[in-house]
Amino acid sequence: MSTGELLEIDPLELKFPFELKKQISCSIQLTNKSDNHIAFKVKTTSPKKYCVRPNAGIVQPRSTCDVIVTMQAQKEAPPDMQCKDKFLLQSVVVNQGAALKDITQEMFSKDSGNVVEEVKLKVVYVSPPQPPSPVPEGSEDDASPRPSVSENENSNASELLAATKAYAEDVQKDNPSEALALLSKLTDEKNAAIQQNNKLRQELETVRREVSKQQGRFSFMFVLIIALLGIFLGYMFKK
Repeated sequence: MSTGELLEIDPLELKFPFELKKQISCSIQLTNKSDNHIAFKVKTTSPKKYCVRPNAGIVQPRSTCDVIVTMQAQKEAPPDMQCKDKFLLQSVVVNQGAALKDITQEMFSKDSGNVVEEVKLKVVYVSPPQPPSPVPEGSEDDASPRPSVSENENSNASELLAATKAYAEDVQKDNPSEALALLSKLTDEKNAAIQQNNKLRQELETVRREVSKQQGRFSFMFVLIIALLGIFLGYMFKK
């Protein structure tokens, strides 16, 4: 956290769990502990790579403001996962009646005579969380009941839908129609998967019943053959 004269900034390092072909976001919290109205502006060395919302605004006295920084999906990882991108957050005192439309580039120019506070922010890539290790064979967990295939499929579908909803919320900021279409498509696919799973379960139950019938018929024929064989042997012995 940076405790400046105008705004407190948290954090000073923007940490992104880097994954290829995935859009990732992190937030910056700006805190104004003064009685002044503070205007701010966010700049970056890679404007095409990041989306900052809002990239400018006014923090009211004794209040906070959250800035969301979204890194666009990357096709390749940088060498050694090192990032040289930087952000610059500028802040300046403005009049009480100032609005967002009144913010201009000249406000943050030191040549204009304004007292401009500047804080540099680093970008750091971190490894995404790893999935848990599989349970070794023969462990005590083998004795515990396991969910059925249908429960796993339904659970996986629900988790995928939940993850997609979170992703769609990020996409919705840039393209609402695309986010809604994506969410609707995944919902339809989840429902289709559940219906297909139920259909397979019904077919499996039908096969089980047929096998049981066949086993019953085999048992009856076996008893009948034994009975006939006994009658035949008894007849032979009488002779």
